Amino acid sequence: MSVEAKLREEICRIGASLYQRGYTVGSAGNISARLDDGWLITPTDACLGFLDPAAISKVDAGGNWVAGDKPSKTLVLHRAVYDNNPEMHAVVHTHSTHLVSLTIKGVWKEEDVLPPITPYYVMKVGHIPLIKYARPGAPEVAEQVARIATKVRGVLLERLGPVVWESSVSKAAFALEELEETAKLWHLSGGATGLEEPALQELRDVFKARW
Repeated sequence: MSVEAKLREEICRIGASLYQRGYTVGSAGNISARLDDGWLITPTDACLGFLDPAAISKVDAGGNWVAGDKPSKTLVLHRAVYDNNPEMHAVVHTHSTHLVSLTIKGVWKEEDVLPPITPYYVMKVGHIPLIKYARPGAPEVAEQVARIATKVRGVLLERLGPVVWESSVSKAAFALEELEETAKLWHLSGGATGLEEPALQELRDVFKARW
């Protein structure tokens, strides 16, 4: 099986997993992966729970749609990550409930939407800034992401949800899940405080945590 075929299968498998466990609903959200000659991205208005590998959109290095169904309108946002962070090979975006709710009720800080309340949030996710509301596919969001694509692992779009990038589709999804579950935990705990600085420093020293 070719690299592209394997990536198509991985996108479908991860999409189904996220959908089945409630991290995304309906036709919300999208997933992309880097290729040597462009990118794969889920089609516009596709349900992540029922993706067809052959229908995944392929876009060439120039941004031209070359195969599969019509690509998601958020392609410009995904490209902002890939064009500015060559180490990243996948982007996952969902409209996860607790994270969208967080943007409505109020984040911890605009530069850090959640406090560092668990060690795995610190190690696997790190700093996640809020990006103020703009319509889906708005170019100004991509411009903001382009400026910070090497500094953080993701962002939280106000009223739209998380966008997370990593070295693989699976790793991006795992980080997104950790982010959503931390938001849920923060809601359920009534706004827990973060780990103290000595604990954070230990995570930096032992695990190279970026916090």
